Amino acid sequence: MKKLLLTTSIVALSLCGAFAGDGKSYKEIKTVVVPEPPCRFRDFEFQVDAFYTHFFGSHGSVFHTGPGGGFGLNFFFFRYFGIGYEASWFDSGGVAFHLPTGGNFFLRYPICSWNLAPYIMAGGGAAWDGDVHGYGNVGGGLEYRFTDHIGIFVDGRYFYGNEDFGNVANVRAGMRFAF
Repeated sequence: MKKLLLTTSIVALSLCGAFAGDGKSYKEIKTVVVPEPPCRFRDFEFQVDAFYTHFFGSHGSVFHTGPGGGFGLNFFFFRYFGIGYEASWFDSGGVAFHLPTGGNFFLRYPICSWNLAPYIMAGGGAAWDGDVHGYGNVGGGLEYRFTDHIGIFVDGRYFYGNEDFGNVANVRAGMRFAF
């Protein structure tokens, strides 16, 4: 009788392990994680700008204001830092001013989930209306990307310089093509 009881107990204990399962008493739920799309503002990015511009300001008896247009070439070494060159023209009461030697340093902070990048810039160059006028500028703006390669931007700057070309504000708005 003891042998039968001992054998039955051993077989019962062995079968308990076989029917125990994997030890989980709940149903496992798998969560699908969707990866974020890549940021539209990239490192090592070349940009071409086409823009409308308007200048506001005066210095002494010289009034520098008027609409114009221009283009820009920018290169971002990293997602946050870049340099740029621009050329623009504006009409100030029949006198055409040219800003063909403008260079800027850009510092931007992309908000990738919104396809938006606020930025600040500082730079300088020369303007002429028959005479050459040196200037510096500081400003900031905002860029929105529709796709990886096409966006719009708007920015504003303050130009400071010599007595003939200083205290001038500038607003630009245009298209930006990134490669």
